[in-house]
Amino acid sequence: MLGALILVFGLANLVVAPVVGEAMFARLWGIEPLTYMGAALVILGLAITSLAYMVSDIVRSRRRASDEDRRFAERWTQVTQQYFDLFNHDLGRPLRRILGKEREIREQLQASGSDIHPSVRELLDEIEEQTPSFRLMMSNIQVLIELETPNTGEHLHAVEPAEVVRRIVDRYSLVAGDANKQIVWWSEPTEFGIVYCDSSAVEHIVTNLVDNTVRYAESFAEIGLTRDDQAFHIRVWDDGPGIASRYLPYLFDRGWTPEVARHEERTSSGLGLFIAHTLAKRHGGDLTVESITVPDSDHHTSFTLTLPLQSAPSRTAGEPVA
Repeated sequence: MLGALILVFGLANLVVAPVVGEAMFARLWGIEPLTYMGAALVILGLAITSLAYMVSDIVRSRRRASDEDRRFAERWTQVTQQYFDLFNHDLGRPLRRILGKEREIREQLQASGSDIHPSVRELLDEIEEQTPSFRLMMSNIQVLIELETPNTGEHLHAVEPAEVVRRIVDRYSLVAGDANKQIVWWSEPTEFGIVYCDSSAVEHIVTNLVDNTVRYAESFAEIGLTRDDQAFHIRVWDDGPGIASRYLPYLFDRGWTPEVARHEERTSSGLGLFIAHTLAKRHGGDLTVESITVPDSDHHTSFTLTLPLQSAPSRTAGEPVA
């Protein structure tokens, strides 16, 4: 629009320059500046108009390309998710059978009263201990696929965080007990109540934290729930050797573990804490870490998940209550 106005004004200036110049000035020097000005305005108007069209074409082209890339990414994510769901189902079924048989063998041996050979007990314990980690690994892969999808907003549900924590602690209690470690949890207030949040995200974050804590605790792990007027907090604490302060800034980086810094063989993928931190940020919260290392007698590591207290999602007329 600006270029067109300048172009019109420049052409008008060229047309009226001789008339205006002759009427107002007795010599040629009054005509020439108007002519030059008109010519300059025409050139400037043409340049601006051409540039505007070029920029508009570029923007439209990039927008089309961006839309196509986004649609391709969404289709790719959907296809990947579908293949993973099939893979997870086909792999999860034999895993459940193996775990069921392991527990059945353990119960039969205990009922018979006979001594269990140490190698047999070790094998049964290994199956029991690795099952939660394997399930978490599969869940982490699924969440990684979901994180590649453009953020479509939160899915808020009425959730009891205390029940989420209790369920996770029950899942890891046997693993902790076999390793001679104790895991406890508490909430303040005792009747913690219901909050609105993404239940799957909260469960996944806390599961990653508890799995990490049970692995590195020396003998004791504790999960505490608290809340204030703006947010609720889930603190996962263990009495492990602690994490060196030089490692803390990189702890939530994708794929990073202390072994990476030391060029050693990694004992974990380094994805659990990255996923937990990313999910916390995506849902408007935060995940922080605090640690004291040995030889300090108070050595420990503490992760704190903070998520905002949200109001109930609005419902359209006729929508059933969940």
